[in-house]
Amino acid sequence: MAKSTVLADFDDDLVRSTANRIVGNADNAEEKFSRLLNYVRDDIKFGFPASGDLTKASETIKLGLGQCNTKATLLLALCKATDIPARIHFSLISKEIQKGFFKGLAYRLMPDEISHSWLEIEIDGEWKRTDGFINDTSLQASSEGELKRRGWKTGFSVALSSPYKDCGTCSTFGTFQQMAAVTDDHGVFDEPAEYFQSALYENRPGPIKLLLYRISVAAINRRVEALRAKSDTALSRRTAQSGTSVSFNT
Repeated sequence: MAKSTVLADFDDDLVRSTANRIVGNADNAEEKFSRLLNYVRDDIKFGFPASGDLTKASETIKLGLGQCNTKATLLLALCKATDIPARIHFSLISKEIQKGFFKGLAYRLMPDEISHSWLEIEIDGEWKRTDGFINDTSLQASSEGELKRRGWKTGFSVALSSPYKDCGTCSTFGTFQQMAAVTDDHGVFDEPAEYFQSALYENRPGPIKLLLYRISVAAINRRVEALRAKSDTALSRRTAQSGTSVSFNT
């Protein structure tokens, strides 16, 4: 990756037009961010791009899917495009967070701790954090149910029983999906590429691991979609039975 690479490409026409469309007539930073977060959470489905972490925000919009790092990159770019002060916070997280989606050799070859990120925005002079955009609502509901069924605390992109306290007054900042599996802090960055080029970055694969990832990513995404479908099926059944819409909390 060239040093000039910008992954949070907020000046891209697609990123700017998408950001402006989403925030619409919102007149304060918190409402703008809430709308952007909801878009990244549910319009960009959780999944693994073939290009891994090194996916530009504009490309994630086109793909319509992403994981923690690529969705955080997109949300960062959307915030920058709408003048919301934002930064990306990197850490290490237990590889168990992806247990169930990654299996066999692909899982065994992952380092025990992998690079992870969430987003922070500044509101009224205070930086507030959230990772509540990573899993789309349907997947989050299905993953929580699958963890409870198996008796796991971590896996399927969810870590239950987060020790982190509510870091804000609204649900946008009070919901965490993966924080309980975080193991180390790597600090904040203005541009994701800066972190990915640093010695802190743990997801840098060699040629063999990269080839294996690209071979297996389609099967991994099929597992994600199959689990998500369980929630969608349950939602359809409940809606048909009650005649009303049903929503899941993240």
